[in-house]
Amino acid sequence: METLRKGRFKKTVSFIALFLILAMVLGSLAGALTGCGANETGASKATVRVAALKGPTTIGLVHLMDKASKGEAKGNYEFTMYTQGSDVMAAMAAGETDIGLVPSNVACVMNKKVEGGVTVIDINTLGVLNCVTGNAEVTTVADLSGKTLYMTGQGATPEYTMRYLLDMNGVTDCNIEFKSEPTEVVALLSENHNAVGILPQPFATAALLQDKAFNIAFFLDDEWAKVNDSCDIITGVTVVSNKFLESNKEAVDTFLSEHKDSVELALSDVDTTAKLVVEQGIIAKEPLAQKAIPNCNIVCITGREMKESLGGYLQVIFDMDPKTLGGSLPEDGFYYEK
Repeated sequence: METLRKGRFKKTVSFIALFLILAMVLGSLAGALTGCGANETGASKATVRVAALKGPTTIGLVHLMDKASKGEAKGNYEFTMYTQGSDVMAAMAAGETDIGLVPSNVACVMNKKVEGGVTVIDINTLGVLNCVTGNAEVTTVADLSGKTLYMTGQGATPEYTMRYLLDMNGVTDCNIEFKSEPTEVVALLSENHNAVGILPQPFATAALLQDKAFNIAFFLDDEWAKVNDSCDIITGVTVVSNKFLESNKEAVDTFLSEHKDSVELALSDVDTTAKLVVEQGIIAKEPLAQKAIPNCNIVCITGREMKESLGGYLQVIFDMDPKTLGGSLPEDGFYYEK
């Protein structure tokens, strides 16, 4: 009998040991699967590399950048600032960044240049172009007939936006002279107050502060609305590489939520936003930033509204010159819907 009990005891101990070993193996496997799952679904723990431009398209992002620097953001972010949309495209094509804030037409070109393509996740900036002059006779696009217009953006969306407005207003005798920098346009206006220029923000506001003879004759957004009620002028959008989106969807959704919150703060607390904009080197001085920010058309438009408005604007640009969009309009998969 004693021998039987000892045999049962050994069997029991062996069973318990086997159970514990099995539990440890399953626990390790579950942990590994959970870790993989977090990466596959793009948990907010994934580091998101964000490339932005030193201009209006990044103003709505500065509060998130500030939170991230203090460790207060929900997601993990690394921000890099560039001066040209082509630089952002190059960084994403090289796999050095995951999310980029770029001009709307550049996003379409990126969709062909970046391996696997990109997806646009929001509109971050609407129209930022203003007509600046000291000529009181100019109040609408129609008044540009017979005049010389100075502006930047040749071969890009500013040119096609302006030409579309001239065409829709029946203006065929406006001579456009392109300059490489907005500061060149400001210098020409300073020499001749009757000259007419198209300036983006914050340069338009800077020109008004520099010379009291200037005024904003009209906002191009207002003139656009008169002839096109199906879409807005879209200056900047935010894109994500499809490779990153596929494995980090949750991190992208977290970024979208925090981007929206940052835009709301940028618009509701202009003084703090002005300080952050200066800190990031987007605008040189706080007084200028405070006056310019309300005119920079900062937004965070997503989903169906984004698709309809951006799709309509890209169609206008495509009809004028397909090359500026890379030769073709993007397909439906280009637009992100949560």
